Amino acid sequence: MKKLAFSLIATTGLLFTSCDKDDDGPGEISKEIENPTSYTFTRDGESTVNFSGQTTRIAMGEEILSLIKDPNTTAEKMVAMYGHQEGEDNFSDTDLNASDKNMISKTAASEDYFSNSPSVQAAIRADFESYLNKQASEVFPNWGVAAAAGTAGQISDGSSTRYISAKGLEYDQAFTKGLIGTLMVDQALNNYLSPAVLDEADNRAENDAGTVAEGKSYTTMEHKWDEAYGYAFGLNADAANPNADLGADSFLNKYIGRVEGDADFAGIADAIFQAFKLGRAAIVAGDYTERNKQADIIKQKISEVIGIRAVFYLQQGKNALAQEPTAFGTAFHDLSEGYGFIYSLQFTRKPGTNEPYFTKAEVDAFLIDLMDDGINGLWDVETATLEDMATDIAERFDFTLEQASE
Repeated sequence: MKKLAFSLIATTGLLFTSCDKDDDGPGEISKEIENPTSYTFTRDGESTVNFSGQTTRIAMGEEILSLIKDPNTTAEKMVAMYGHQEGEDNFSDTDLNASDKNMISKTAASEDYFSNSPSVQAAIRADFESYLNKQASEVFPNWGVAAAAGTAGQISDGSSTRYISAKGLEYDQAFTKGLIGTLMVDQALNNYLSPAVLDEADNRAENDAGTVAEGKSYTTMEHKWDEAYGYAFGLNADAANPNADLGADSFLNKYIGRVEGDADFAGIADAIFQAFKLGRAAIVAGDYTERNKQADIIKQKISEVIGIRAVFYLQQGKNALAQEPTAFGTAFHDLSEGYGFIYSLQFTRKPGTNEPYFTKAEVDAFLIDLMDDGINGLWDVETATLEDMATDIAERFDFTLEQASE
């Protein structure tokens, strides 16, 4: 089987020399980038790394997930958690209650994709609120009912029990996996790693001068890069060396770990980490060409994580359907996860472009195809539909259908 090679960007702990074109004139300049062994950066003995807002939002998401499968939870409570307002008693963690952060304001909120698309943004946010509302209005009332085509309820998945809509979809999986794209990936790739954000206003001049944000130890550009990093590694026990405990959250970090665990993609987690680290070091050195090069590597690799898992779950669902009817629960669970990852494809980023690997229109068409082989949605989905969809997704990326299917 073909293996994907993930080149590590630089030798850690050494100086990395980059030659750039000088923005202020012709010719080349040589810049030395001090690339540390861990994601550790200081100024005057004080850490300059801060992504507390990302850690907060991921923690908020984790609390929502702890209630989305509790039939005693109300839709109003879950929606209020998603759109938390500072000081409201939405969470068990008092620090989260005191926070002025929430998840909805960063859903479909990137500078590059949504700054000029308020109607699209509103429609996407409405989708995520609808998953919470439908979980409460459709699935919770039938918590103890055996699911059947056209009837919401519970269905066995081996030793587990899944809770599905009348069309076989687990709304909690659509919410969780879709949020990986619409929040974590969109904010990281299309907002904080965007030159439009990194270089906004006087960010370059202030970074070159070492001018820190008011009351902070970091420059604005350094902080923007760190915020992207936080959406990938914000809950790791040692965020400076995050690959030691991948799976620290239920969102992007978990699935970087899942893809890393596939022998075909071994090394992808370190490739992402190394690019984040070298890109941050390039900012310290004022080397913006190298910064952008590393940002493109991150965009490609994190986008691949989304594409790989979309294909994986479509193929797993297809395989389970071949064992019907005993494996319907397994199939629906896999396909619900696939639904969320397909939704997330519209937030991916082709490196060197301002485009996702799949447009919103293409993603919407995939989701319709997934649910419309018959009036009962996933109960009627055909294996050929799943195979065709998985093939179409794999062909956009630099991996094969076979690699992503195992």
